[in-house]
Amino acid sequence: MVVPLAVGEAGTSAGAAAADAERRLRALAAELAQTRESIKQHVAREIHDSLGAELTAARFALANVEHALGAGRDVAAAALELAQQSLDAACEACRRLVQDLHAPNVEGGVVAALAQWTREFSERTGLSTSFVCAADVRLTQLPPDAALAVMRVTQEALTNVAKHARASHADVRIVTDAKRLTLIIEDDGRGMPPRARRAGAPSSASARGFGLPGMRARCESFGGALRIASRLRAESPGSPWHGAWPAAGNAAAVQPGTTVRAHFLWAAMAHERNEDTRRRAGRGSRAGHGR
Repeated sequence: MVVPLAVGEAGTSAGAAAADAERRLRALAAELAQTRESIKQHVAREIHDSLGAELTAARFALANVEHALGAGRDVAAAALELAQQSLDAACEACRRLVQDLHAPNVEGGVVAALAQWTREFSERTGLSTSFVCAADVRLTQLPPDAALAVMRVTQEALTNVAKHARASHADVRIVTDAKRLTLIIEDDGRGMPPRARRAGAPSSASARGFGLPGMRARCESFGGALRIASRLRAESPGSPWHGAWPAAGNAAAVQPGTTVRAHFLWAAMAHERNEDTRRRAGRGSRAGHGR
């Protein structure tokens, strides 16, 4: 009687695990759909607010050139210069939009890609940004999907800092241990606003406003998790609050601002690397048979 019972328990456990995996898959699919919608809204806002505004300004500037032609050479030249500046600004807005949408080049490794991107981000936004990375050879062996996930979480987190935090500085660090790669982004800003603090679930509207569901999904796709801790500047030093997920480490040590910790499991990333190797080998084998 013991063996059938053990088999039954194993079957029940496997069924529960499968149901849990299915629920997680549905949740991730919903978050992916929401992330795609957020990207569409971001593109629409950028086109309207930056590119559209600059093109409108250029249109009016060019219209003024026609009126300035009769007012003399100097006036016309000034009007043309203004139109050129507006068109240059429109081109720059278009370049930034394409850059934001383009997948980062991680072929040279995630460390080099992050170092370059954070430097360009600092120059573009004026936010002082530092990047420090652990000396871990495994970072040079990340599969492209894992490296891209680390890049995207960094980009989303720093974009949040630039847009919402009113910070003067942000630190980006990668630390590693036997089990995990941990990406840490800290800023000295005002902390997350109350609406995000009251967000009861990662899928809430407030969380989506900060891109948190997409960040969380990228971590979970490699067996990890997202941890956020924040304290508003107006709050007392002894009253830290935790966002949608509990903070890792000593909460009392958190300074005014926000700390994002994104965890990725080496085992899950190694599995992806092995799968990528098998896919490449399969393509090579099919190509060989084709010849």
